[in-house]
Amino acid sequence: ELSAGALAGKRVFDLSCAGCHGENAGGTAAGPSLVHRTYQPALHADVAFELAVRRGVRAHHGRFADMPPQPAVPQAEVAQITRYVRELQRANGIE
Repeated sequence: ELSAGALAGKRVFDLSCAGCHGENAGGTAAGPSLVHRTYQPALHADVAFELAVRRGVRAHHGRFADMPPQPAVPQAEVAQITRYVRELQRANGIE
């Protein structure tokens, strides 16, 4: 069960991120699953999500293309998305 803050993040994620990162952040052919040990907090701190959205990311985990910057996503929404992803990770034993 997700917190109210994570549910807000889910709504933003579904609009802004799910096209590449899939439903429930499970990944697609275009973007990796964020519910994976690769993206656990010890390896990718919360600020890494913000930097990825602001600056984009060169492909470095698997077969995916570079992620372009997402300037239309406000910083407050990135924080909501991050909360959503972190709660999904915890629910799946990734901490």
